[in-house]
Amino acid sequence: MAAALGDAGSPTPHATERVQSRSRGWMPLLLPGLGYLVLFFVVPVGALLATSLYVPVPGGDVGQFQPAFQVSNYVDALGQFWPQLLRSFSFALMATVAALVIGYPMAYAIAVRARGHKLLQGLMLVLVVAPFFTSFILRTIAWKQILADDAFVVQAMQWLHLLPADGRLTATPFAVVCGLTYNFLPFMVLPIYANLERLDARLLEAGADLYASPLTTFRTVTLPLSMPGIVGGTLLVFIPASGDYVNSSLLGNNTNTAMIGQVIDARFFKVLDYPTAAALSVVLMAAILLLVAAYVRRAGTDDLL
Repeated sequence: MAAALGDAGSPTPHATERVQSRSRGWMPLLLPGLGYLVLFFVVPVGALLATSLYVPVPGGDVGQFQPAFQVSNYVDALGQFWPQLLRSFSFALMATVAALVIGYPMAYAIAVRARGHKLLQGLMLVLVVAPFFTSFILRTIAWKQILADDAFVVQAMQWLHLLPADGRLTATPFAVVCGLTYNFLPFMVLPIYANLERLDARLLEAGADLYASPLTTFRTVTLPLSMPGIVGGTLLVFIPASGDYVNSSLLGNNTNTAMIGQVIDARFFKVLDYPTAAALSVVLMAAILLLVAAYVRRAGTDDLL
């Protein structure tokens, strides 16, 4: 110890070099991950940005474009497809709220009420993740069958006069939101469960000892402590739901249910309008980043950024 210190008690140059070498030892561990991100994220996003500024080749065939700096592509894309963009965010928001309303009690029951019953807790977690063992498309098609005109749900609602005799649920915004909610529900439940699992049960007992009602204890203790899980869950649902096009394609009617993901898919693979598709993709990414940043700061969890 004394050999590593100078006359004034400060570290010697050799000791400082050893500390610095140890602090730099973790840097090579980042290289594989950084290389992967650069190759499969930064480069594609750069190519997308460049494509969004392309212009058609004069006299060329459909789908032929050349590099340019046509910023008006963004204005044209937004001017033509802003309804689908707003609809995507509104559907995603409704699905996120519905998933939170359904998923929070599920997560609470698993993490708090079933605490101490490991077998029951494990079984409930398996039921939450069980849908992941089935294809995303098959699950969406199953909802199409559940909400079909001749299925039990529609017939029961018509019998209860909740739907008119010629009413239907498929090919409606309701069906799309239901599909989004169901498919992304586990992404809401699991983060909240992981957060509530660490909740100290003695805090709930202290609230009861202080004569607080269960609702007051939940509002002042449980809910604030579970906010990181709520923020994480809502982000995991809202972000993929905003760009989803499977549910709107299979459960919607392609008119008043079309989402921006459908437009991007059609522009890329059917119309071959690559600049417009790329511009819409960039706008979608930028809008999601801005909305997420504002939401996280509003929720008071800046450390998640």
